[in-house]
Amino acid sequence: MKCPECGCEESKVIDSRPTENKVRRRRECIQCGARFTTYEIIEEIPLMVIKKDRSIEPFNHEKLVERLCRATVKRPVKLETIENMVDEIASELKNSLQRAVTSDEIGEMVLRRLKKIDHVAYVRFASVYRDFNDVDGFVKIISELKDSKD
Repeated sequence: MKCPECGCEESKVIDSRPTENKVRRRRECIQCGARFTTYEIIEEIPLMVIKKDRSIEPFNHEKLVERLCRATVKRPVKLETIENMVDEIASELKNSLQRAVTSDEIGEMVLRRLKKIDHVAYVRFASVYRDFNDVDGFVKIISELKDSKD
């Protein structure tokens, strides 16, 4: 970090405070003693989602919450539970260090968690996510739920 007064590249940190998504540091130049402030910003690389039509868009937390709210309409699932699930999924994806993930992978992560929370919401979400075209898709997923319950 160059001193704004003399251009010296050596300074010591006097004070450090976290602020919104950055760290504020008060520094003192080793050479001239001038004090100055720097900000350290966390650089986030956005997670990209590869859609079924091969288009790519940034991961959207709110969009996933909205889709899950649709699946859980009139079900005993709290919004807090949905938000925690999406936070957990987003965190898992970011920690995997992947820059891009398919919508299929996200859908499977949602289904695994939704299956433990509410079976009706699970079937609703699966019907859209897996694009059921006939009754056989519903019968198959419901029979899978019955088999896993037994």
